[in-house]
Amino acid sequence: MKIAANLSMLFTELPLRERVLAAMRAGFDGVEIQFPYELPAIALKETLELSGLPLVLINVPAGDLMSGGPGLASVPARQAEFDAALQEALTYAAMVRPACINVLPGRLAEGVSREQALDCLVANLRKSAEAFATLGIRVLLEAINPIDMPGFVINTPEHLDELLRVVDHPNLAAQYDLYHMARQELDVAAGTRLLAGRIGHVQFADVPGRGAPGSGELDFAPLLEALRESGYDGWLGAEYKPGEAGTQASLGWLAQWQQHS
Repeated sequence: MKIAANLSMLFTELPLRERVLAAMRAGFDGVEIQFPYELPAIALKETLELSGLPLVLINVPAGDLMSGGPGLASVPARQAEFDAALQEALTYAAMVRPACINVLPGRLAEGVSREQALDCLVANLRKSAEAFATLGIRVLLEAINPIDMPGFVINTPEHLDELLRVVDHPNLAAQYDLYHMARQELDVAAGTRLLAGRIGHVQFADVPGRGAPGSGELDFAPLLEALRESGYDGWLGAEYKPGEAGTQASLGWLAQWQQHS
């Protein structure tokens, strides 16, 4: 398994292009960016080529999700907005070529039942999986804990399992975030086993503070072993808050993880 720096969380004291180079100098194997669209695709492409690092993951634009709204993918009344976001992501991804792209389900919107939200999400996941298959880019589906993001539509490995079965598309996989599972005090290794063979990307942070490994109480060794036993050999995305000392000071875990991953 290789380790990617999430540049929406790490090296944030730098402009986005410089974060890519900082990740390269720090020894990361690749990078992921939640929403890179502020930077023209050609500029990001050139910076990635300069660094030699692959772009592992980006997200489809999610509307107002990050500012507290419901987002787009599970809101029937926002179908046109989702379709526009999907097209923007397709155009951008065709240039920067991420390995994967994440469609965030979002929060349950006011006046929308969970059943309606899931029906909308299933249709949008199918549409996205089909569209990105033409580019050879895998689509991901992520569960997020309801403590940090109240009202989020899917939260658990069981939710991921159910949706993957319902959508039933070969270009759709789970984005399994160890932090979001552990934050709910779920059995993270059991979730790995449930989703074995269907995990397309993994992210991590310590709990409860979402800091670097070693800053909290999560024992990562058995979780990484469970991933290996499940057959997962993909990327591990470092999506954590580095703290006031900055990203470089938070990287004491990196060399050991690379040695044993």
